[in-house]
Amino acid sequence: MRLPTLFCLTALALVACGKSATDQVAASGEMVVRIGAVAPLTGPQAHLGKDNENGTRMAIDDANAKGVTLGGRRVHFELISEDDQADPKTATIVAQKLMDNKVAGVIGHLNSGTTIPAAKIYSDNGIPQISPSATAVSYTHQGFKGAFRVMANDEQQGHVLGAYSVKNLGAKRIAIIDDRTAYGQGLADEFIKAARAAGAEIVAHEYTSDKAVDFTAVLTAVKGKQPDLLFYGGMDAQGGPMARQIKALALNVKLVMGDGAHTPEFVKLAGDAAEGAYASLPGVPLDKMPGGKAFSDRFVAKYQPIQSYAPYCYDAVNVMIAAMQKADSAEPAKYLPALAGISHQGVTANIQFDAMGDLKGGFVTMYQVHQGKWQALETLGAAQ
Repeated sequence: MRLPTLFCLTALALVACGKSATDQVAASGEMVVRIGAVAPLTGPQAHLGKDNENGTRMAIDDANAKGVTLGGRRVHFELISEDDQADPKTATIVAQKLMDNKVAGVIGHLNSGTTIPAAKIYSDNGIPQISPSATAVSYTHQGFKGAFRVMANDEQQGHVLGAYSVKNLGAKRIAIIDDRTAYGQGLADEFIKAARAAGAEIVAHEYTSDKAVDFTAVLTAVKGKQPDLLFYGGMDAQGGPMARQIKALALNVKLVMGDGAHTPEFVKLAGDAAEGAYASLPGVPLDKMPGGKAFSDRFVAKYQPIQSYAPYCYDAVNVMIAAMQKADSAEPAKYLPALAGISHQGVTANIQFDAMGDLKGGFVTMYQVHQGKWQALETLGAAQ
């Protein structure tokens, strides 16, 4: 007589195991929709990863407070946050873990080098992915329909950086150092194209890694070429110590970097050697963003000063949820077409995607460290 009961329990267990995130029901009766987020939460880039996580979490908390409904049911959004340690291999492991957790979408990854390999796993599983900070062109050019980003890419950013260095900073002889990551190398390559097109000579191209701390050898090689400007493609964890060593070697160059070094952490690591350094950041300055000031006030009160990408994470979540609302479903296959055609007024910009999943009409702002803080210089239209 116990056999039917056992059979029923087994059948129920199998059904439960097969449920998607959107089928789960919270204790309150709400439908649970899981959203994954991935960034380096440990290691030298943890300050950036935590910034991303906090921006994502704030958007999810806001959505839950508003009481979003899909298909006539109130939704509870659940954040599933993973640490990829800024490592491509780890990124694929945690991407698969998110698939096992049946997330309805992914915000991330932070780095291009982790975003690119993870994107295939999400695509194979039909899960939309929005990166708030991966700028390598190849991320959205792999042919995956579910890959999007909410800031300008390296082609756009590199064009502005290279042209600005020549036309505005007067660079004639330029040295390049990149960290050989998908981000650092990709940005450096685009910078070189733009700088050469503007009339500058590339007198040296040296390489380092995203784990290095001593740049004496490459900087000594660069010094021998007598450049007037040095472009570094990489993150703040290396950019800060590099700036110190540039000063120690009396290398008389303007230091120009991309968004990976545009952080308070760079200034902290570089100390007084940060003064006068230049960097770009996709988008307009925070105080010029449509919802920048209000977001900043709320974020700082709840967490800590913004490192870099938190507003873009906030927008990435809200764009994904807006697409779900438009489709009246959190099922990836149903809301993906709505996401591709979305027009959403976010904190950072009015967000629309082109056919590749890139942000339409992106801007890039140039900054310089002045009296220990990044100060905006000029916002330029990114090349499309």
